[in-house]
Amino acid sequence: MRILLIAGGWSNEREIALLGAEQIKTALYALGHEVILLDPQTRLQELIPEAEKCDFAFINLHGSPGEDGLIQAILDRLNVPYQGANPAASQLCLNKTVTKMFFARHDLPTAPWAFLPRSNRAGSTAISFGYPRVIKPNNGGSSVGIMFAETEKAFKDVLACNELECEDLIVETRIKGREITCAVLDTTPLPPVLITPRKGTFFDYASKYDDLGADEICPAPISPELTLKIQDLALAAHQALGIDDYSRTDFLVDDHDNPFLLEINTLPGMTRASLLPKEAIAAGMCFEDLITKLIELGMRKKKMK
Repeated sequence: MRILLIAGGWSNEREIALLGAEQIKTALYALGHEVILLDPQTRLQELIPEAEKCDFAFINLHGSPGEDGLIQAILDRLNVPYQGANPAASQLCLNKTVTKMFFARHDLPTAPWAFLPRSNRAGSTAISFGYPRVIKPNNGGSSVGIMFAETEKAFKDVLACNELECEDLIVETRIKGREITCAVLDTTPLPPVLITPRKGTFFDYASKYDDLGADEICPAPISPELTLKIQDLALAAHQALGIDDYSRTDFLVDDHDNPFLLEINTLPGMTRASLLPKEAIAAGMCFEDLITKLIELGMRKKKMK
């Protein structure tokens, strides 16, 4: 097939998307496909004519314009198949507050939270839960901009910092525990991964993308009961948000083995060292097998239409 590989974009996760694209491109060539690489940051105006020449689009974007559903909406309008979530599900999952609203609607366990738009920082006084708190950009990814507050003074200092000045925020009760992630491929949860940062106290940007930043053990060395619970919750979250093909849900598990859902990734990282490919390997799939499966799932949606 002639495949348009859409990667890069203009979010602060652009470089990681391009790194993954190089490995996806190599796999696609090995599978016998013709590949055209397009970076929307520099070639957005070429997207429509290039997509119309292709049989399939493989999306490897983090943040805008991929995880917000914009590229998917364009491809839907052109009737070009692609892997992953549709525009609506993409937009819902990029917004952490809205994601947690759906978690609550479906009785999925998640930490107490409050939405704090940049236009209403005064609303912080109405937050009902105490400390410690974690503060995140509401539409961010790769743990960029995450800050913590143990006291009211520290919380006010975080809200006043320049880094978050232009961000809509989500504030959550901070749950301290093990970080675990679990992907879903089609309708099957994959083996979870236990993530233990080697530096710092959480899985931050450096830990995610530094080769020595974290220990990522898959399958996670946890009980069969906890494994099944996390897999069931990952699948339930995937279905609750209406996601197609694949996703990866992040969890914190407290000292009593209670898992709490953090967020869902509709375009998980796709370097060979990323979490989803590691889970696929644990399930018996090599990287090329995973790429083939994602293309099959994307093409299936077109046939169903």
